Amino acid sequence: MLYLLVKLRRILFFLVLASLACQTSSGINRGGAVIITVSPENWYSIYFTDPTNPKSDRLRDGPDRALAEAIRAARVNVDMAVLQLNLWSIRDALLNAHRRGVTVRLVVESDYRDSAELEALIEAGIPVLGDRREGSMHNKFVVIDRQEVWTGSMNFTITDGYRNNNNLVRIRSSQLAQNYTVEFEEMFVEDQFGPGSPTNTPNPSLTVEGAQIQVCFAPEDGCAAQVENLIRQAQHSIRFMAFSFTSDALADALIERAQAGVSVRGVVEASQARANSGAEYLRLLAAGVDVRLDGNPRNMHHKVIVIDDEIVIAGSYNYTFFAETRNDENLLVVQDPQFAAAFVDEFQRIYAQAAE
Repeated sequence: MLYLLVKLRRILFFLVLASLACQTSSGINRGGAVIITVSPENWYSIYFTDPTNPKSDRLRDGPDRALAEAIRAARVNVDMAVLQLNLWSIRDALLNAHRRGVTVRLVVESDYRDSAELEALIEAGIPVLGDRREGSMHNKFVVIDRQEVWTGSMNFTITDGYRNNNNLVRIRSSQLAQNYTVEFEEMFVEDQFGPGSPTNTPNPSLTVEGAQIQVCFAPEDGCAAQVENLIRQAQHSIRFMAFSFTSDALADALIERAQAGVSVRGVVEASQARANSGAEYLRLLAAGVDVRLDGNPRNMHHKVIVIDDEIVIAGSYNYTFFAETRNDENLLVVQDPQFAAAFVDEFQRIYAQAAE
């Protein structure tokens, strides 16, 4: 009997993996408009957009599909904080959840609150709060049933889901969900944004299936210092992908590590590097860091650093003054070799497409 139960459990596990777009625990699927990897324990899933895939023009089967399916499976509540939303899949999933009696709440950047998709949610009775201030509500995260968190660099838009290079990460952890729920309610319930946000994350460090995870919310938690400290501890390699990079302190740390013999390679968004007078691209290049301009004719929108093939720093947080001091941002640090391997693979893909 015990043997049959174990066998049944294994069969159910592999059926779950198959339902997640033919994902495998050790590989990456490039068959559709999105690249996917998943943990063998199924505690996380990682989705990368694939703008070079011709199927992306169909605007289907991107990371939004997986998120929409998770929202449709919600039983109690969905809390979403996102800069911008115009994907019909996400709109429809939220409407579906609301009609089923699930509590749905949104916080958005006020500059984008008048989109047709958000207006449809408001008309249906879903509360949508704008930040109503000069700094940006730049978060991109969703908490479902206070059991799982979705976050990354991807805004819930057609452009970010199908034209730009982005990542979307799903982590199943009630402790992590508690962190993000507290942050969400600071904004939605307490109306506290930007520098006015308190430092009150209940579980800033936690462990999920053996992986160590740290959570940082800007501007209250001093994310730049944490990122700099991690960079300076690198022993072998640093790979980074940066949409906007204007932080002198982080550039100094990368240069110091490169001069100490650590392999430092990076890709930055070309339009930001050329247009932003404070961009660090030329200084990194002059210091001998192997840094390239991205090859996507739209945007390379990642904000990712991988250290020693083991530590991943990712989220909504750009490496800029505004991200550190004015915007509402979130950042995850995940220490797990397999988790990191997915981001290393994505880096290699972006790096190969970039201009030397």
